[in-house]
Amino acid sequence: MDDVDSQEMPRVLVEEFFDREEGTRALLDDLERLALEGDHEAVRSRIRDLADTSQHVFYAVALALSGSKQFYGDVESQLGVEAADALRDLGETYPALAEPFGVVRTEQTRERHNPVTELEATTSYVPEEEVPVVSYTPKSGAVELFSGRGSPEEVLQFASYLVRATTDSLDSALEREYSVNTEELGALIDRQEELESELGQLRDQIDELRRTPVGDE
Repeated sequence: MDDVDSQEMPRVLVEEFFDREEGTRALLDDLERLALEGDHEAVRSRIRDLADTSQHVFYAVALALSGSKQFYGDVESQLGVEAADALRDLGETYPALAEPFGVVRTEQTRERHNPVTELEATTSYVPEEEVPVVSYTPKSGAVELFSGRGSPEEVLQFASYLVRATTDSLDSALEREYSVNTEELGALIDRQEELESELGQLRDQIDELRRTPVGDE
């Protein structure tokens, strides 16, 4: 959308949506049905297809579903109240699609892929091995990316791979003298502090286990 003037953007997006409204609403009806049936991967895939083939329509729908007051205001000023109300109706009609459209919008605007938004985890214990076990499923919106199961040490090994990849990416940026924006840097500091807090708790737990080994009678 780099060829569209930013001030004209809402008009361009919405006019194309209205040109294809009947077919788009039929698609949204189908996506809503799939979402309610729990086929979240199919929903994600078809929204990506829409973004690739009809970018203006995709952004019009994604912004409408986001409930952006600024977007509605811009549409109303450029195309009138009736157009803005029609877009508000999308959010009221297809609430289950707000999240998957939001995730794909993040992929499109920020060059992400399956951004992890949640981690579902449960714990159990294997008496024969005298070891706790963690079952975990990273999720991107409602889409389950994969499932894993391992001991605390094995789960931490996976976590260390991710931390190492993160530090490698920062090393690369520093070597090339690339900047990191303020928002990202602030969030990175927050994540670092969270990790340090969790590692402090982990150290305390390990110290306690050393004093009272698992399985000690």
